[in-house]
Parts: sequence; structure tokens; C-alpha cells
Amino acid sequence: MAAPLVRDASPDDARAIAETRARSWASAYDHVFPPEALEALREESELGRATAWWRQRIEQPAANLHVLVASRAGDVLGFASVGQVAEEGTESDDVGELYTIYVRPEAWGDGIGRALMSEALARLRGEGLREAILWVLEDNPRTRRFYELSGWSADGGVKEEEWLGAVISEVRYRIALDA
Repeated sequence: MAAPLVRDASPDDARAIAETRARSWASAYDHVFPPEALEALREESELGRATAWWRQRIEQPAANLHVLVASRAGDVLGFASVGQVAEEGTESDDVGELYTIYVRPEAWGDGIGRALMSEALARLRGEGLREAILWVLEDNPRTRRFYELSGWSADGGVKEEEWLGAVISEVRYRIALDA
């Protein structure tokens, strides 16, 4: 199988990004969120809202924001976004964050996530950042294993947030970028 092409997202990728997120959530989090909430992510009104949200971020990115897509044969199969840490209370300006990384379920295990992770970390290094963090659902063993195989380690940070009507626990992972 050919290696995926990882590139900067264009505004035309916003719909594929929104669809990828909705499809990934429906498969990865079906044990966490109510089925009707996950199905709502795939409704046209929600996809339209998410598409507009991503289009704005791609067209008018915040400083140091990188939105990447991975594709094969022109089909977007995954995306990632990284930038300066968004965590409140972080006093260091040399810490980056992996905000999102999602792959369409039918492409899980095909190297899309690894290619996106490699480029995402390269972008953070290119910004001169020393380390990076990410937050992941505590009850997400597949993704946590992916992060650990990519060199990330849980650092003890935990928070609770409400998503789709459910209170979920997230754990923080960290990686050194100068290694």
C-alpha cells in the first residue's frame, strides 16, 4: 500500500475533516457516548457547522496552528491539528499541543495515523517547541496504545469535561520534542 500524502489542509478539506471526525467518533466512542449523540454528529446541520468551523481555522489560522490532512488517491483519510498549548495555567511558551488526530475507521491500521503523527511532531519541532501535550479519553485503550507506541507518556494530568451530554475523564500525555 502506498504511503499517505500528508499536507497542509486547504479550505476545500474542511468537509472531509468534519466527516472524518464524525465517523471516527462514531466508531471509537460508541461505548462512551449515547448512540443518538454520536449519530447527531453525522447529521447535515452538525456537519455543516463543523465544516464552517474547520474552514475558518484553515483560512484564518491562529499563530502556530497547523491543520494537516493525510490522503491516498486524493481521498482525505485522516487529519491532525497542532499548535501552541491551549491549556490554561501553562506558564511555558515552549510547549505545544496535539489538539486532534483522527483517522477514518476504514483506514485504521493503514499507517495514516503514524504519518500524521510524524508530521505533526515535525511541525511542533519546527516551531521551536521543547515538548508537547495531548488529552485523550481515559477509556480509549486503542488510541492510548497508539500514543504510547508513538513515544508519548501519561504524565498524571487528569480532567473531566462534558461532551455530547456525558461527563468524561481525560488523561494528559506528554512527549519531549528535542529527543
